Amino acid sequence: MAFTATILLLGSGELGREFVIAAKRLGARVIACDAYEGAPAMQLADGFEVFSMLDGEKLRAAIARHNPDFVVPEIEAIRTEVLAEVEAQGVNVVPSARATILTMNRDRIRDVAAQDLGLRTSRYRYAESLEEVREGAAFTGFPCVIKPVMSSSGKGQSTVRDAADLEAAWTYAVANMRGDRQRVIVEEFIAFDYEITLLTIRARDGVHFCPPIGHRQERGDYQESWQPAAMSASAIADAEAMARKVVDDLGGYGLFGVEFFVKGEEVIFSELSPRPHDTGMVTLISQDLNEFDLHARAIMGLPIPQIALRGPSASAVLLADRDSAKFHYEGQAEALATPGEAVDLRIFAKPTARPYRRMGVALARAQDTDNARRIAAEAAGKLSIVYED
Repeated sequence: MAFTATILLLGSGELGREFVIAAKRLGARVIACDAYEGAPAMQLADGFEVFSMLDGEKLRAAIARHNPDFVVPEIEAIRTEVLAEVEAQGVNVVPSARATILTMNRDRIRDVAAQDLGLRTSRYRYAESLEEVREGAAFTGFPCVIKPVMSSSGKGQSTVRDAADLEAAWTYAVANMRGDRQRVIVEEFIAFDYEITLLTIRARDGVHFCPPIGHRQERGDYQESWQPAAMSASAIADAEAMARKVVDDLGGYGLFGVEFFVKGEEVIFSELSPRPHDTGMVTLISQDLNEFDLHARAIMGLPIPQIALRGPSASAVLLADRDSAKFHYEGQAEALATPGEAVDLRIFAKPTARPYRRMGVALARAQDTDNARRIAAEAAGKLSIVYED
């Protein structure tokens, strides 16, 4: 069978699942990898591998076995030095091994943004012990935010109001960090008006931007997102200029989720992911092309068309509330019948549930973002997980 490319996908969650769909539409062969069998992307891929991405030998062996045209990371916890090794041998790591190494670790990408590129960021310090956390908080002042330098979807992040809560925040961060680096970032709390994700595509035909996406988090994890976020033209221009600067520095091709805080007209760089972003799932209903199609096109060297917003849209997540390996979903018909210009669902088909694990998302499009958010939340509320154990 002839394929346009072979892609080794490192991480096979819900974002990887949608990427597999996009890549296969373009004729690619996809091998999905993750630490557990039955991961969402594995269910749709041409093949799969089960191993920890932090196991350098197994990662190196999988790359050698499949000889991919592209290695596409979808998670943070990867033995990134192996990616640098195979890239030096001619393997195309997306967007580049350097970008993956820098962005898998918040300390490294923050230093590039703040020190090398001169972007506006919050004040920050790193800490590898509780004592260093206390020193960092003394530098930033209270309130401050403490989070692991390596994690995903906001895991391990907390806001600390006074010194009495520092130990609990440190313990929480260590318990939820990815990888094997016991290190956190202590940063100034920005009393922002709102925060956005600016999906930025670096492709052979230049740098492209999607309309800004607003989002709301709880426990450091995304709960809902909407597009477009209300921003002034000057604030959008500032965000685009900073995003262009950082993705050009990182190099390679693909879609980047660049996060910013916005306070008045001031735009402050927060974080960056070199892959589709969870808040960008709203693009599955809001725009042509969605973030996964754009990522696949950019990776494969294909042109990026004018990105067209279909209309104000929103997403709202469905979360599990307990540990379970035996459950089913109810309410799909009721959710899809929610009145609105357009309503859709994505069920991730994860094999197990655990408290606060994202299991699906409701999508809605309406006349304005306020109504889209209301409809998406209403649809998500009609969808339920029924536990059988």
